Amino acid sequence: MDKLEPAARSELMRRVRGKDTRPEMVVRRLAHWLGYRFRLHRRDLPGSPDLVFSARRSVIFVHGCFWHQHDCPRGSRRPSSNAAYWHPKLARNVERDGKVRQQLENEGWRVLVLWECEMRDVDQLSRRLVSFLDV
Repeated sequence: MDKLEPAARSELMRRVRGKDTRPEMVVRRLAHWLGYRFRLHRRDLPGSPDLVFSARRSVIFVHGCFWHQHDCPRGSRRPSSNAAYWHPKLARNVERDGKVRQQLENEGWRVLVLWECEMRDVDQLSRRLVSFLDV
């Protein structure tokens, strides 16, 4: 059972963004501060990666744990209301993520997925970015 009224739930879901999310902004600022230059959301690439490092043939996706079903506590939550809609939708997201990653790798791109829950430890995030991009 949903704790919110339908109008309140609708308003809340309307605010969920696909671009320029807080976790994505953390990664963008950190990558820029580390000296990396990139393009955003290139629509000509499968999945419109969040950050594209063309010269390095590398892309980064910043995934929300819930929306992309990460195995952390936030990602393992399942909606109890309207489950017949949400469970298949979230499963399709995961399936699409796998297909997009495979397409990019087949085209010669290196792919890094960063999760929303990883944004808390900036030092660890910085090390992951450097080790991924300095290959």
